[in-house]
Amino acid sequence: MSGGAGSTPLPQLPPAEKHRVIAARFTDVARGVTDWDAPTPVTEWRARDVVGHLVTWLPGMVHAGSDVRFAEGPAADEDPLGAWTHLDAQVQELLDDPAAAQHLHSNPHTGQDRPLPEVIDQAFTGDVFFHTWDLARSSGQDDTLDPDLVHEALTGMRAMEEMLRSSGQFGQQQPVPEDATEQEELFAFLGRDPRWTP
Repeated sequence: MSGGAGSTPLPQLPPAEKHRVIAARFTDVARGVTDWDAPTPVTEWRARDVVGHLVTWLPGMVHAGSDVRFAEGPAADEDPLGAWTHLDAQVQELLDDPAAAQHLHSNPHTGQDRPLPEVIDQAFTGDVFFHTWDLARSSGQDDTLDPDLVHEALTGMRAMEEMLRSSGQFGQQQPVPEDATEQEELFAFLGRDPRWTP
């Protein structure tokens, strides 16, 4: 996955462009899934649950903390690809809107009165990036992620490790193979077995 627009590294793209690149990759992987009931690196999830997670928590957070409403789409249990593309189109439309920054979001976890595109960029776009790996692994597709964003994510999360672990949003650190790539280090940090296979 390249940085998209020109030669700008993915982490440095504006929120709308960064989301476009990351979400397009997730869509490609989702289109390649042949068994939505396949296991994933997240023990309790099937492939469709990866999509279910993404299309549930973002609308919940946005609706609870701002005046923006996403239209409900297909259920991930019945139509995972449709559920994902329905939400993704609305998120992209919001991020592409020059007036979107006027929509403020307040939440105990993300802060008070922050521009909604900034919150989506920080909380959701990165989650889509990480879960691309889960879905690619589950379905036996290429799971290579953008190395610049992998590096930035790992560096940033290591600096906040104590706070992240206490939040309960991440699994326990997993063993890191001696010859691990930085991407494998990242997923071990997130609580995945970096060499998991179905």
